[in-house]
Amino acid sequence: MANDHRVDGRGKTKLSKNLMQMKFMQRTQESNVQKELEAEQRRRIDETHWFLDLPEITVKESNFDVEPSFAVCEDLKFGRMSYKGMNPSIEKIMRSIEAEELEAISEQREREMTVSDEEMARRYSTLVGTITNKFTKKRNRTQALDEPQEKRVKKEFRKPPDE
Repeated sequence: MANDHRVDGRGKTKLSKNLMQMKFMQRTQESNVQKELEAEQRRRIDETHWFLDLPEITVKESNFDVEPSFAVCEDLKFGRMSYKGMNPSIEKIMRSIEAEELEAISEQREREMTVSDEEMARRYSTLVGTITNKFTKKRNRTQALDEPQEKRVKKEFRKPPDE
């Protein structure tokens, strides 16, 4: 066993037949063959991957809104902040944005609180009748009621029909 390897024409050492038949050499050789087979299989899969006819994947509409920043979740107003005159341009932008937000809020409140002309006329007409009743004496109220303003329908009790 003194001469277990030989040099081939390419300069690589060629191991002897007896050395190649040993168990540890066979395991190494089998693992090399296994690695080559796996590499070949991966290569075939990669080649066929681009040519498979697969059905078109449809994108379903998501029930969730994805925000790129957590600023919306935390209700943060500005991405960049400045305090005590450290960055005057940022502070100017902050003041203008706050003023716009306050103006929008006040406009919304004003829209909610205002009364339309039709609503005002309706309220005024009912108010006039109420105020005149308040200042008329009891005697005069009955006389005012006798005047034909609106005929009031007297409600009567009706007996339910027998079944």
